[in-house]
Order: sequence, then structure tokens, then C-alpha cells
Amino acid sequence: MMTTRRHLLKWMALAPAATLLSDVSFGAAGKAAFVSQRPPLAKRKFTSPAVEKLLAQTKARIGDPELAWMFENCFPNTLDTTVEVGTLRGKPDTFVVTGDIDAMWMRDSSAQVWPYVPLARQDKALQQLFRGLIHRHALCISIDPYANAFMPDPTATSNLDWAQHDITDMKPGVAERKWEIDSLCYPIRLAHGYWQATGDTTPFDDDWHAAMRVVLKTFREQQRKDGAGPYHFQRTSPNPTESQFLQGYGNPTKAVGMIHAMFRPSDDATVYPFNIPGNLFAVVSLRQLAEMLRAIKHDGGTADDCIALADEIQAAAEAHGVIHGDRGDYWAYEVDGYGNQLFMDDANVPSLLSLPYLGICAQDDARYQRTRSQAWSRRNPYFFQGRAAEGIGGPHEGLRMIWPMSIMMRAFTSNDTAEIAQCVAWLKSTHAGTGFMHESFDQDDPAKFTRSWFAWANTLFGELVVKLAGSHPGILRKA
Repeated sequence: MMTTRRHLLKWMALAPAATLLSDVSFGAAGKAAFVSQRPPLAKRKFTSPAVEKLLAQTKARIGDPELAWMFENCFPNTLDTTVEVGTLRGKPDTFVVTGDIDAMWMRDSSAQVWPYVPLARQDKALQQLFRGLIHRHALCISIDPYANAFMPDPTATSNLDWAQHDITDMKPGVAERKWEIDSLCYPIRLAHGYWQATGDTTPFDDDWHAAMRVVLKTFREQQRKDGAGPYHFQRTSPNPTESQFLQGYGNPTKAVGMIHAMFRPSDDATVYPFNIPGNLFAVVSLRQLAEMLRAIKHDGGTADDCIALADEIQAAAEAHGVIHGDRGDYWAYEVDGYGNQLFMDDANVPSLLSLPYLGICAQDDARYQRTRSQAWSRRNPYFFQGRAAEGIGGPHEGLRMIWPMSIMMRAFTSNDTAEIAQCVAWLKSTHAGTGFMHESFDQDDPAKFTRSWFAWANTLFGELVVKLAGSHPGILRKA
């Protein structure tokens, strides 16, 4: 998303102000008592009994009051502040804003509610929320599979000032039209996860089925075997990462079977159009979609097409997306099929660091471990080390700016107790007294941060704490 210094935050209308020293009181024993930063119950957008129960159980297992307070603020933040549940066109409907931007990103909306998926079986209200979001995703894909963000009203024009004059085929209902592979992968991940968790097939109606065929068609189009395809994008901006080369079609490529992406999960332009994390994510998503199509819709033909495309992308990534180093091979971040390869990593997921988190490979996979080591090092130009912490950023907020999301991903992809504990310590020491996660913070001064209200980062932090409560409870007791 665009740098949020340009946006008017709506945080004050939905939640208490960011915590300052005045929000920390001291009891008779002189110990700090942290005041909840959740909105009052009457002002919360959505309440889930299952989420509240897990929140209370997990919080009770955290030894440090500040960390427990952060978890309480962050884990329910998506439900508290970003969810609108209702009906649209006679179906359940759920619209999820990303936080301080009044639009729904396909990626963010899926990731924001992901930590609640395991709880849906025991919570009817959550089931209705997920049904509504699956319906909304299908509607968005039917409007424009190339768009990354949408409006609440599917007939409205974009309310994002920076997107209103883009040179592309803008459609009603679209907020921003940056083509990113993960925008179509995340809804599949969410739908598959919900189905696996609940066995509920009611959201997967004919409209969803049609939308999934559009996903397959779009991925095929962006292999660009028969020309440049229908998508192009340009924007008048002083920031070059906001537009694309060659009349909006991107830098030249050789059609090798991978999917072209004009933008990364950060919403920044790709340099080489074959983004490796995005393509690997598509492989997993296509296999998940094939499983659902066979089991739920009895559509073996489309399922077979999904598997064939997944196999083709995987083979192309193996052939063109691997860098052969002196100590073994590792994944590139972007390539062009001609032999040019870019190594870096960006904090936004899918990233190279996040591959096991998304189910793309095993955590102990040797190539992944080499890639992970390179990404969390000076080999990555967007790896930063400072007095406050170390972590990965990206071009979106510039040099020196560490994204807490990258620190979380390092913890998610580790079994090393000391490494995970260090990540938790960095997250706890860099929230700048607010009790929430941010988009990014300065490597030396966490008080310099972007986005006071970034729901994805908040719930991802909550997801990490819940995971650690099961896998490394000692870290939480001692934190």
C-alpha cells in the first residue's frame, strides 16, 4: 500500500489513542498495569466468543505484563476494528479494510482473518464471517482478477486519490489495480483453510466456482505465451516503484512457464516480472484449488488443469529461479527467464523468508535454509541492523526501515529457542509504547514508525504468540 503519511487515519473513531506513558498506571506494589487499547465492547466491529476464550487462555500463559498487554491489543484487532458483516445480493457478505485505508486488499483481508480459521468450527458467528468473505472474494475476482484492492460498494469508483488517474482499465468497484500474483492466491488459501477446519461447503457456490475458473484463466494469461496479455499499468508518480516499464507491461521476459507479476506483495513494481515467492505460492494455491474442485464441485477437468499449471510453474521456477552459489543453490527473488536474476527479500508475504509459513516447503529444506541465511544477511540489500533491532524491510518505506512482519516470519520459521526469544524481545521493545505492531520502524529509533493501524501486522503478531504458547511455552513464561 502507498505510504500512509498521505492518509488521514481513522483510528481515533475506532479505538483509543496510541498508548503513551499516561496509559500505564502503577499498582500498590509499584508494578506497571497496562490499560487495554481495545475499543469499548459497544464499539467493536465484531465479537467472537471463541477468539475471546483463546485470548484469555493464551494471555494467562504469558509471564511478562507488557507482552500480555500487546497480545490482548493485537490478536483481536482485525475483528475489533476492520470487519463489516452483512449481506450483499442475497448472500452473507464480509468486507475487511486493511486498517488506516478505507479499502479491502485481497491479500490483507485474507491474512488478517487467517489466525481465526482454526476457531471457526466452534463459533457460528465466525463461520458466517468466513462465508461472507469467501463470497466477497469471489465477487471481487469476477469484477477484475487483476485488481489488488476493492471498494465496499461494487459499483463505486475508487476513493484512493493516488489511484484515480492510473493508466489502466479501471473498473467500478476497484480501489487499486496493481496485478500481484498473491492477490489470487490468498483467497484460495483462506477458502481451503476454512474448508479443512470446518468441512463447511456452503460458501462454494456456482459464483465461487466461476471465480476460480477466472483465477486459472488469469494465471494462464500471465504466462504470456501468446503475447503481452490484457494487463498494463502506469501511474504518474515521483516514486518509480509505483509504475511499470514499457507502456505498463513490464521489463522484457522469455516465456518459460512462470506467471508474470507487475507488482510485489508490497504493492511495489517488480524489476524482473517473474517474482519467485509469488510463483511458488501459486503452485501451492493451484494444488489446494484442485483438491477443492474435485471434492466439492466434482470438477475433475478444471482440477486437472490446475495441477498441470502448478507442475509447469514449479518446473520453470526450478529451472530459472535458482541461484547456484559456492555453498549450494538458493532461491532468487525475481528473474526474467533470460538468465538475469535479482537476489533480495522484501518483508511482505509471500517473501523468500516466509516460504515454509505458506506451506511452500519444509522448514528444514536445505535450499530454503540457504535462502533464509542469505535473506537475513548483508547479501540482502533490504536487511537492516541497528541499535533497536535487525530485520528486513523493502523499497516501500525505504532504507533503514525494518518491518516487524519480517521479525515475526523469522520466528515462525525457526525451532531455535534462542532465536525465537530474540525475535519476541525485538517485537516487544520496538512498538514505541503503543501496544500495537506497525508497518515499519527505524532501525535505531522505533519511535519513528509508519502506520499506527495496520491490522495484518497486529493479528500476525497474535498468531505468533498463540503458536508459541503451544510450541515454545517457556519463551512466553520467561518473556
